[in-house]
Amino acid sequence: MTTGSEGKKSRVLSGMRPTGRLHIGHYFGALQNWVRLQNDPAYECFYFIADWHALTSDYADTSGVAENTLQIMIDYLAAGLDPAKSVLFQQSVIPEHAELHLLLSMVTPLGWLERVPTYKEALENVKDKDLHNYGFLGYPVLQTADIVIYSKEGAPLYVPVGEDQVSHVELSREIVRHFNGFFGFELDKVIFDPKNVKFLHFLYDLAPSSLIQKEAWGGRKFVEHFESVFNQVRFESVLKQMAAGAGYENFLDGLGEAARFFSFHKRLNEPDVMLTQTPRVPGLDGRKMSKSYGNAITLSETDEEIRKKTKVMVTDPARKRRTDPGNPDVCPVYDWHKLFSAEEPGRLEWVRQGCTTAGIGCIECKAAMAENLIKWIAPVRERRVKWENDPKGVLEILDDGSSRARKVAQGTMERVREAVFGWDKKRKEIGGSAAGA
Repeated sequence: MTTGSEGKKSRVLSGMRPTGRLHIGHYFGALQNWVRLQNDPAYECFYFIADWHALTSDYADTSGVAENTLQIMIDYLAAGLDPAKSVLFQQSVIPEHAELHLLLSMVTPLGWLERVPTYKEALENVKDKDLHNYGFLGYPVLQTADIVIYSKEGAPLYVPVGEDQVSHVELSREIVRHFNGFFGFELDKVIFDPKNVKFLHFLYDLAPSSLIQKEAWGGRKFVEHFESVFNQVRFESVLKQMAAGAGYENFLDGLGEAARFFSFHKRLNEPDVMLTQTPRVPGLDGRKMSKSYGNAITLSETDEEIRKKTKVMVTDPARKRRTDPGNPDVCPVYDWHKLFSAEEPGRLEWVRQGCTTAGIGCIECKAAMAENLIKWIAPVRERRVKWENDPKGVLEILDDGSSRARKVAQGTMERVREAVFGWDKKRKEIGGSAAGA
Protein backbone atom coordinates (compact mmCIF):
# COMPACT_ATOMS: atom_id res chain seq x y z
CA MET A 1 0.00 0.00 0.00
CA THR A 2 1.39 3.39 -0.97
CA THR A 3 1.20 6.00 1.74
CA GLY A 4 4.01 8.42 0.93
CA SER A 5 3.31 11.95 -0.19
CA GLU A 6 4.54 11.07 -3.67
CA GLY A 7 2.38 7.95 -3.91
CA LYS A 8 -1.31 7.59 -4.52
CA LYS A 9 -3.59 7.06 -1.56
CA SER A 10 -5.70 3.95 -1.47
CA ARG A 11 -9.36 4.70 -2.00
CA VAL A 12 -12.20 3.43 0.19
CA LEU A 13 -15.84 3.29 -0.92
CA SER A 14 -18.93 2.37 1.07
CA GLY A 15 -22.52 3.46 1.48
CA MET A 16 -25.93 2.80 3.02
CA ARG A 17 -29.49 2.72 1.71
CA PRO A 18 -31.82 5.47 3.03
CA THR A 19 -34.47 3.26 4.59
CA GLY A 20 -34.73 5.08 7.94
CA ARG A 21 -32.64 6.52 10.74
CA LEU A 22 -29.45 4.67 11.62
CA HIS A 23 -29.08 2.68 14.83
CA ILE A 24 -26.25 1.57 17.09
CA GLY A 25 -25.85 -1.60 15.00
CA HIS A 26 -24.99 0.59 12.00
CA TYR A 27 -22.53 2.54 14.13
CA PHE A 28 -20.54 -0.43 15.41
CA GLY A 29 -21.00 -2.40 12.19
CA ALA A 30 -19.78 0.32 9.82
CA LEU A 31 -19.70 3.97 10.88
CA GLN A 32 -17.10 3.50 13.61
CA ASN A 33 -14.75 1.94 11.07
CA TRP A 34 -15.52 4.61 8.46
CA VAL A 35 -14.48 7.31 10.93
CA ARG A 36 -11.25 5.44 11.68
CA LEU A 37 -10.42 5.15 7.97
CA GLN A 38 -11.10 8.83 7.24
CA ASN A 39 -8.61 9.75 9.97
CA ASP A 40 -5.91 7.52 8.45
CA PRO A 41 -3.77 9.51 5.97
CA ALA A 42 -3.26 6.36 3.88
CA TYR A 43 -6.86 6.49 2.62
CA GLU A 44 -9.06 8.72 0.51
CA CYS A 45 -12.62 7.92 1.61
CA PHE A 46 -15.88 8.13 -0.33
CA TYR A 47 -19.08 7.45 1.63
CA PHE A 48 -22.45 7.76 -0.04
CA ILE A 49 -26.20 7.46 0.45
CA ALA A 50 -27.48 4.81 -1.96
CA ASP A 51 -30.91 6.22 -2.75
CA TRP A 52 -31.19 4.39 -6.09
CA HIS A 53 -30.62 1.14 -4.23
CA ALA A 54 -33.58 1.97 -2.00
CA LEU A 55 -35.75 1.67 -5.11
CA THR A 56 -34.65 -1.89 -5.92
CA SER A 57 -37.09 -3.23 -3.35
CA ASP A 58 -39.15 -0.19 -2.29
CA TYR A 59 -40.02 1.22 -5.71
CA ALA A 60 -43.76 1.16 -4.98
CA ASP A 61 -43.54 3.98 -2.43
CA THR A 62 -40.74 6.54 -2.73
CA SER A 63 -42.36 9.16 -0.53
CA GLY A 64 -39.85 8.70 2.28
CA VAL A 65 -36.60 8.55 0.28
CA ALA A 66 -35.81 12.29 0.37
CA GLU A 67 -36.45 12.64 4.12
CA ASN A 68 -34.58 9.42 4.90
CA THR A 69 -31.63 10.63 2.82
CA LEU A 70 -31.49 13.82 4.88
CA GLN A 71 -31.75 11.87 8.15
CA ILE A 72 -28.97 9.45 7.20
CA MET A 73 -26.72 12.37 6.26
CA ILE A 74 -27.41 13.83 9.71
CA ASP A 75 -26.53 10.45 11.24
CA TYR A 76 -23.27 10.37 9.23
CA LEU A 77 -22.26 13.75 10.63
CA ALA A 78 -23.41 12.87 14.15
CA ALA A 79 -21.33 9.67 14.06
CA GLY A 80 -18.20 11.69 13.29
CA LEU A 81 -17.82 11.62 9.52
CA ASP A 82 -16.12 14.85 8.51
CA PRO A 83 -16.70 16.44 5.08
CA ALA A 84 -13.18 17.87 5.31
CA LYS A 85 -11.75 14.33 5.54
CA SER A 86 -14.25 12.27 3.52
CA VAL A 87 -16.30 12.79 0.37
CA LEU A 88 -19.93 12.43 1.50
CA PHE A 89 -22.37 12.25 -1.40
CA GLN A 90 -25.74 11.22 -2.79
CA GLN A 91 -25.81 8.48 -5.42
CA SER A 92 -28.73 9.67 -7.54
CA VAL A 93 -27.34 13.12 -8.34
CA ILE A 94 -24.36 11.57 -10.11
CA PRO A 95 -25.71 10.25 -13.44
CA GLU A 96 -22.35 8.69 -14.28
CA HIS A 97 -23.21 5.88 -11.83
CA ALA A 98 -26.19 5.00 -14.04
CA GLU A 99 -24.14 5.27 -17.23
CA LEU A 100 -21.46 2.90 -15.96
CA HIS A 101 -24.16 0.58 -14.65
CA LEU A 102 -25.61 0.46 -18.17
CA LEU A 103 -22.26 -0.35 -19.78
CA LEU A 104 -21.42 -3.01 -17.19
CA SER A 105 -24.85 -4.59 -17.66
CA MET A 106 -24.05 -5.11 -21.35
CA VAL A 107 -21.31 -7.61 -20.51
CA THR A 108 -22.67 -9.20 -17.32
CA PRO A 109 -24.07 -12.70 -17.93
CA LEU A 110 -27.63 -13.08 -16.70
CA GLY A 111 -26.76 -16.36 -14.97
CA TRP A 112 -24.28 -14.59 -12.69
CA LEU A 113 -27.08 -12.43 -11.29
CA GLU A 114 -29.61 -15.23 -10.99
CA ARG A 115 -27.15 -17.28 -8.92
CA VAL A 116 -26.56 -14.57 -6.28
CA PRO A 117 -27.63 -16.25 -2.99
CA THR A 118 -29.26 -13.15 -1.52
CA TYR A 119 -31.35 -12.73 -4.69
CA LYS A 120 -32.70 -16.27 -4.53
CA GLU A 121 -33.30 -16.03 -0.77
CA ALA A 122 -35.23 -12.79 -1.12
CA LEU A 123 -37.46 -14.17 -3.87
CA GLU A 124 -38.30 -17.13 -1.63
CA ASN A 125 -38.77 -15.25 1.63
CA VAL A 126 -40.14 -11.78 0.80
CA LYS A 127 -43.87 -12.13 0.28
CA ASP A 128 -45.14 -8.56 0.70
CA LYS A 129 -43.25 -7.12 -2.31
CA ASP A 130 -42.89 -8.11 -5.95
CA LEU A 131 -39.14 -8.42 -6.53
CA HIS A 132 -39.39 -9.94 -10.00
CA ASN A 133 -37.89 -6.90 -11.72
CA TYR A 134 -34.55 -6.00 -13.26
CA GLY A 135 -33.81 -3.39 -10.59
CA PHE A 136 -33.62 -6.05 -7.90
CA LEU A 137 -31.94 -8.65 -10.10
CA GLY A 138 -29.40 -6.15 -11.39
CA TYR A 139 -28.53 -4.45 -8.12
CA PRO A 140 -25.06 -6.14 -8.03
CA VAL A 141 -24.25 -4.45 -11.35
CA LEU A 142 -25.28 -1.03 -10.02
CA GLN A 143 -23.35 -1.79 -6.84
CA THR A 144 -20.28 -2.58 -8.93
CA ALA A 145 -20.65 0.71 -10.81
CA ASP A 146 -20.99 2.58 -7.49
CA ILE A 147 -17.67 1.15 -6.36
CA VAL A 148 -15.42 1.10 -9.39
CA ILE A 149 -16.39 4.50 -10.77
CA TYR A 150 -14.13 5.80 -7.98
CA SER A 151 -11.21 3.62 -9.03
CA LYS A 152 -7.98 5.44 -9.76
CA GLU A 153 -5.20 4.25 -12.01
CA GLY A 154 -2.36 2.87 -9.92
CA ALA A 155 -4.20 3.13 -6.60
CA PRO A 156 -5.85 0.24 -4.69
CA LEU A 157 -9.62 0.41 -4.21
CA TYR A 158 -11.08 -1.07 -1.02
CA VAL A 159 -14.59 -1.88 0.17
CA PRO A 160 -14.83 -2.38 3.96
CA VAL A 161 -17.16 -5.31 4.60
CA GLY A 162 -17.84 -8.13 7.01
CA GLU A 163 -17.30 -11.75 6.06
CA ASP A 164 -20.96 -12.17 5.04
CA GLN A 165 -20.51 -9.57 2.29
CA VAL A 166 -17.27 -10.82 0.74
CA SER A 167 -19.15 -12.67 -2.01
CA HIS A 168 -20.77 -9.39 -3.13
CA VAL A 169 -17.38 -7.80 -3.69
CA GLU A 170 -16.11 -10.94 -5.43
CA LEU A 171 -18.98 -10.68 -7.93
CA SER A 172 -17.99 -7.05 -8.54
CA ARG A 173 -14.45 -8.22 -9.23
CA GLU A 174 -15.76 -10.76 -11.76
CA ILE A 175 -17.87 -8.14 -13.53
CA VAL A 176 -14.93 -5.74 -13.75
CA ARG A 177 -12.65 -8.51 -14.98
CA HIS A 178 -15.17 -9.36 -17.69
CA PHE A 179 -15.51 -5.71 -18.69
CA ASN A 180 -11.74 -5.23 -18.84
CA GLY A 181 -11.50 -8.33 -20.99
CA PHE A 182 -13.80 -6.86 -23.62
CA PHE A 183 -12.54 -3.30 -23.58
CA GLY A 184 -8.97 -3.55 -22.30
CA PHE A 185 -7.88 -6.48 -24.48
CA GLU A 186 -6.55 -5.03 -27.74
CA LEU A 187 -5.17 -6.43 -30.95
CA ASP A 188 -2.36 -4.45 -32.57
CA LYS A 189 -3.58 -3.53 -36.06
CA VAL A 190 -0.07 -4.13 -37.39
CA ILE A 191 -0.98 -7.81 -37.54
CA PHE A 192 -3.06 -7.02 -40.64
CA ASP A 193 0.08 -5.89 -42.47
CA PRO A 194 0.92 -8.40 -45.24
CA LYS A 195 4.33 -9.08 -43.68
CA ASN A 196 2.56 -10.57 -40.63
CA VAL A 197 0.22 -12.80 -42.62
CA LYS A 198 1.54 -16.03 -41.05
CA PHE A 199 0.53 -14.81 -37.56
CA LEU A 200 -2.85 -13.65 -38.84
CA HIS A 201 -3.41 -17.02 -40.49
CA PHE A 202 -2.44 -18.77 -37.25
CA LEU A 203 -5.07 -16.83 -35.29
CA TYR A 204 -7.66 -17.32 -38.02
CA ASP A 205 -7.14 -21.07 -37.95
CA LEU A 206 -7.54 -21.06 -34.16
CA ALA A 207 -10.94 -19.38 -34.34
CA PRO A 208 -13.82 -21.87 -34.05
CA SER A 209 -16.33 -22.00 -36.88
CA SER A 210 -19.07 -21.23 -34.34
CA LEU A 211 -17.68 -17.70 -34.07
CA ILE A 212 -16.57 -17.02 -37.63
CA GLN A 213 -17.52 -18.31 -41.05
CA LYS A 214 -14.39 -19.96 -42.42
CA GLU A 215 -13.38 -19.58 -46.05
CA ALA A 216 -10.76 -21.55 -47.96
CA TRP A 217 -8.77 -18.46 -48.74
CA GLY A 218 -5.17 -18.53 -49.71
CA GLY A 219 -2.45 -16.13 -50.70
CA ARG A 220 -3.40 -12.62 -51.67
CA LYS A 221 -7.15 -13.13 -51.29
CA PHE A 222 -6.73 -13.81 -47.57
CA VAL A 223 -4.72 -10.60 -47.09
CA GLU A 224 -7.21 -8.56 -49.11
CA HIS A 225 -10.09 -9.78 -46.97
CA PHE A 226 -8.50 -8.24 -43.89
CA GLU A 227 -7.76 -4.92 -45.60
CA SER A 228 -11.36 -4.06 -44.77
CA VAL A 229 -11.66 -2.21 -41.43
CA PHE A 230 -15.03 -3.88 -40.90
CA ASN A 231 -13.48 -7.33 -41.20
CA GLN A 232 -10.62 -6.32 -38.91
CA VAL A 233 -13.01 -5.15 -36.20
CA ARG A 234 -15.17 -8.25 -36.57
CA PHE A 235 -12.13 -10.55 -36.28
CA GLU A 236 -10.86 -8.70 -33.22
CA SER A 237 -14.28 -9.24 -31.61
CA VAL A 238 -13.98 -12.97 -32.32
CA LEU A 239 -10.56 -13.07 -30.66
CA LYS A 240 -11.93 -11.25 -27.60
CA GLN A 241 -14.70 -13.82 -27.27
CA MET A 242 -12.14 -16.61 -27.53
CA ALA A 243 -10.00 -14.98 -24.84
CA ALA A 244 -13.00 -14.45 -22.57
CA GLY A 245 -13.97 -18.09 -22.88
CA ALA A 246 -10.49 -19.48 -22.26
CA GLY A 247 -9.35 -16.91 -19.72
CA TYR A 248 -7.06 -14.14 -20.93
CA GLU A 249 -3.83 -15.52 -19.51
CA ASN A 250 -4.57 -19.02 -20.80
CA PHE A 251 -5.43 -17.62 -24.21
CA LEU A 252 -2.18 -15.67 -24.50
CA ASP A 253 -0.12 -18.59 -23.20
CA GLY A 254 -1.28 -20.69 -26.13
CA LEU A 255 -0.38 -18.17 -28.82
CA GLY A 256 3.39 -18.43 -28.84
CA GLU A 257 4.96 -15.61 -30.88
CA ALA A 258 1.53 -14.30 -31.90
CA ALA A 259 0.95 -13.13 -28.31
CA ARG A 260 3.09 -10.06 -29.01
CA PHE A 261 0.27 -8.59 -31.09
CA PHE A 262 -1.98 -8.31 -28.04
CA SER A 263 -2.01 -5.82 -25.17
CA PHE A 264 -4.11 -5.60 -22.05
CA HIS A 265 -5.09 -2.43 -20.15
CA LYS A 266 -7.20 -2.33 -17.01
CA ARG A 267 -9.93 0.16 -17.77
CA LEU A 268 -11.40 -0.22 -14.28
CA ASN A 269 -9.74 -1.42 -11.09
CA GLU A 270 -10.98 -4.57 -9.44
CA PRO A 271 -12.07 -3.68 -5.89
CA ASP A 272 -10.47 -5.44 -2.94
CA VAL A 273 -12.15 -6.51 0.26
CA MET A 274 -11.15 -4.80 3.48
CA LEU A 275 -12.35 -7.26 6.09
CA THR A 276 -13.77 -5.45 9.08
CA GLN A 277 -14.03 -7.12 12.46
CA THR A 278 -17.20 -5.85 14.09
CA PRO A 279 -18.52 -6.53 17.59
CA ARG A 280 -21.72 -8.48 18.10
CA VAL A 281 -24.63 -6.06 18.47
CA PRO A 282 -27.82 -8.07 18.92
CA GLY A 283 -31.21 -6.40 18.86
CA LEU A 284 -33.40 -5.87 21.92
CA ASP A 285 -35.03 -9.24 21.24
CA GLY A 286 -31.77 -11.12 20.66
CA ARG A 287 -32.16 -11.29 16.87
CA LYS A 288 -30.05 -9.28 14.42
CA MET A 289 -30.66 -5.59 15.03
CA SER A 290 -32.93 -4.24 12.31
CA LYS A 291 -35.36 -1.37 11.89
CA SER A 292 -37.83 -3.77 10.30
CA TYR A 293 -37.78 -5.96 13.43
CA GLY A 294 -38.42 -2.97 15.70
CA ASN A 295 -35.58 -4.09 17.96
CA ALA A 296 -33.11 -1.24 17.50
CA ILE A 297 -31.85 1.77 19.40
CA THR A 298 -31.42 4.62 16.93
CA LEU A 299 -28.73 7.28 17.27
CA SER A 300 -31.49 9.80 18.01
CA GLU A 301 -33.20 8.00 20.94
CA THR A 302 -33.91 10.07 24.08
CA ASP A 303 -32.74 8.97 27.54
CA GLU A 304 -36.32 8.04 28.43
CA GLU A 305 -36.73 5.93 25.29
CA ILE A 306 -33.43 4.13 25.93
CA ARG A 307 -34.40 3.23 29.50
CA LYS A 308 -37.86 2.11 28.40
CA LYS A 309 -36.63 -0.06 25.53
CA THR A 310 -33.69 -1.67 27.34
CA LYS A 311 -35.90 -2.54 30.32
CA VAL A 312 -37.62 -5.20 28.20
CA MET A 313 -34.48 -6.61 26.56
CA VAL A 314 -34.24 -10.39 26.44
CA THR A 315 -31.59 -11.99 28.65
CA ASP A 316 -30.25 -15.49 29.27
CA PRO A 317 -33.33 -17.63 28.55
CA ALA A 318 -32.21 -20.18 31.17
CA ARG A 319 -32.44 -17.58 33.94
CA LYS A 320 -36.16 -17.68 34.70
CA ARG A 321 -36.11 -16.58 38.36
CA ARG A 322 -34.17 -13.92 40.23
CA THR A 323 -32.37 -16.60 42.23
CA ASP A 324 -31.25 -18.55 39.14
CA PRO A 325 -27.60 -18.03 38.16
CA GLY A 326 -27.12 -16.84 34.56
CA ASN A 327 -24.57 -17.06 31.77
CA PRO A 328 -23.53 -13.61 30.50
CA ASP A 329 -21.93 -15.14 27.38
CA VAL A 330 -25.38 -15.94 25.96
CA CYS A 331 -27.03 -12.73 27.15
CA PRO A 332 -27.59 -9.80 24.70
CA VAL A 333 -27.42 -7.36 27.63
CA TYR A 334 -23.84 -8.45 28.34
CA ASP A 335 -22.96 -7.92 24.67
CA TRP A 336 -24.14 -4.35 25.09
CA HIS A 337 -22.25 -3.97 28.37
CA LYS A 338 -19.06 -4.85 26.51
CA LEU A 339 -19.74 -1.96 24.15
CA PHE A 340 -20.87 0.70 26.60
CA SER A 341 -19.54 -0.27 30.05
CA ALA A 342 -15.97 -1.29 29.23
CA GLU A 343 -14.57 2.08 30.29
CA GLU A 344 -16.28 2.04 33.68
CA PRO A 345 -13.79 0.46 36.12
CA GLY A 346 -14.95 -2.90 37.40
CA ARG A 347 -18.36 -2.85 35.72
CA LEU A 348 -17.84 -5.86 33.43
CA GLU A 349 -16.49 -7.90 36.35
CA TRP A 350 -19.51 -6.81 38.44
CA VAL A 351 -21.86 -8.03 35.69
CA ARG A 352 -20.14 -11.39 35.22
CA GLN A 353 -19.79 -12.10 38.93
CA GLY A 354 -23.29 -10.94 39.78
CA CYS A 355 -24.94 -12.81 36.91
CA THR A 356 -23.18 -16.16 37.38
CA THR A 357 -23.87 -16.15 41.13
CA ALA A 358 -27.36 -14.61 40.97
CA GLY A 359 -25.94 -11.74 43.01
CA ILE A 360 -27.70 -9.22 40.77
CA GLY A 361 -30.97 -9.42 38.90
CA CYS A 362 -31.52 -8.80 35.20
CA ILE A 363 -33.43 -5.56 35.86
CA GLU A 364 -30.47 -4.18 37.82
CA CYS A 365 -28.06 -5.32 35.12
CA LYS A 366 -30.08 -3.69 32.34
CA ALA A 367 -30.38 -0.42 34.26
CA ALA A 368 -26.59 -0.18 34.71
CA MET A 369 -26.04 -0.84 31.01
CA ALA A 370 -28.67 1.71 30.00
CA GLU A 371 -26.95 4.48 31.97
CA ASN A 372 -23.65 3.78 30.22
CA LEU A 373 -25.39 3.65 26.84
CA ILE A 374 -26.91 7.06 27.60
CA LYS A 375 -23.45 8.45 28.46
CA TRP A 376 -22.03 7.04 25.21
CA ILE A 377 -24.83 8.30 22.98
CA ALA A 378 -25.00 11.80 24.50
CA PRO A 379 -22.28 13.44 22.33
CA VAL A 380 -23.56 11.66 19.21
CA ARG A 381 -27.08 12.88 19.92
CA GLU A 382 -25.81 16.38 20.68
CA ARG A 383 -24.16 16.57 17.26
CA ARG A 384 -27.31 15.15 15.73
CA VAL A 385 -29.54 17.81 17.29
CA LYS A 386 -27.16 20.49 16.00
CA TRP A 387 -27.54 19.28 12.41
CA GLU A 388 -31.28 18.62 12.77
CA ASN A 389 -31.62 22.31 13.51
CA ASP A 390 -29.59 23.20 10.41
CA PRO A 391 -31.05 21.15 7.51
CA LYS A 392 -29.89 23.76 5.02
CA GLY A 393 -26.33 23.30 6.21
CA VAL A 394 -26.69 19.52 5.88
CA LEU A 395 -27.86 19.86 2.28
CA GLU A 396 -24.97 22.21 1.49
CA ILE A 397 -22.50 19.59 2.76
CA LEU A 398 -24.27 16.87 0.77
CA ASP A 399 -24.35 18.98 -2.40
CA ASP A 400 -20.69 19.94 -2.06
CA GLY A 401 -19.65 16.33 -1.50
CA SER A 402 -21.74 15.19 -4.46
CA SER A 403 -20.08 17.81 -6.65
CA ARG A 404 -16.63 16.59 -5.61
CA ALA A 405 -17.60 12.97 -6.18
CA ARG A 406 -19.04 13.74 -9.60
CA LYS A 407 -15.76 15.25 -10.80
CA VAL A 408 -14.05 11.95 -9.99
CA ALA A 409 -16.85 9.95 -11.64
CA GLN A 410 -16.71 12.10 -14.77
CA GLY A 411 -12.98 11.47 -15.11
CA THR A 412 -13.53 7.72 -14.88
CA MET A 413 -16.31 7.81 -17.46
CA GLU A 414 -14.14 9.71 -19.94
CA ARG A 415 -11.68 6.80 -19.84
CA VAL A 416 -14.44 4.20 -19.98
CA ARG A 417 -16.30 5.80 -22.90
CA GLU A 418 -13.12 5.98 -24.92
CA ALA A 419 -12.34 2.34 -24.13
CA VAL A 420 -15.84 1.25 -25.22
CA PHE A 421 -16.49 3.51 -28.21
CA GLY A 422 -13.10 4.97 -29.22
CA TRP A 423 -14.57 8.26 -30.38
CA ASP A 424 -11.50 10.35 -29.55
CA LYS A 425 -9.41 7.97 -31.59
CA LYS A 426 -11.92 8.04 -34.46
CA ARG A 427 -12.12 11.84 -34.48
CA LYS A 428 -8.33 12.06 -34.62
CA GLU A 429 -8.27 9.62 -37.53
CA ILE A 430 -10.87 11.68 -39.38
CA GLY A 431 -9.08 14.90 -38.54
CA GLY A 432 -5.77 13.44 -39.66
CA SER A 433 -7.26 12.25 -42.95
CA ALA A 434 -8.79 15.68 -43.57
CA ALA A 435 -5.53 17.40 -42.74
CA GLY A 436 -3.62 15.04 -45.02
CA ALA A 437 -6.01 15.74 -47.89
